[in-house]
Formats: sequence, C-alpha cells, structure tokens
Amino acid sequence: MDKTTGKLRNEDSNPCIEESDASQQCMNASNYDKSMCSAYFQRYKNCRKYWHNILMQRRRDGVSPLMPTAAERQEILAAIGGKPY
Repeated sequence: MDKTTGKLRNEDSNPCIEESDASQQCMNASNYDKSMCSAYFQRYKNCRKYWHNILMQRRRDGVSPLMPTAAERQEILAAIGGKPY
C-alpha cells in the first residue's frame, strides 16, 4: 500500500471511510451506474463537508491535531446523538 492509500485508509485521518466504502460497494453492485448510487455519494459529500467544518473550527481555535482522532470523533457523534449527515 502506497503512502497516499495508507493515509486515505487511516481512520484517524479520514473520518469518512465508512461512507466511501459504501459508495464503492454500491458502484460495484450497480455495475458502475452512477445514477443508482447518488444517495451514497451525497452522504459521503455531507460527511466530508461536516468534518471539514470541524477541522476549520479547530484550526481557528488553535486545537491540535486539526482532525479529531477516531476516538474523539466517536465522542463528538455520541454527544450530538449520531451522525448529522
């Protein structure tokens, strides 16, 4: 696994692995018909947008690391009652 792929599959640096995998599985199941998977793509897009906003807020607040770890993200999601996307 190359460095880029390893970073994308790292749960601490990529909060949307689950959504990414779901969209890829949909593409595989629908014979790569993108119109069949638009809900999965939208969920992935919303996930990325949500965590990007968190990252930007942490940057403004001077919090390090910029992206919360997987454990911190679980706590954040539990505090708000689940995934908002």
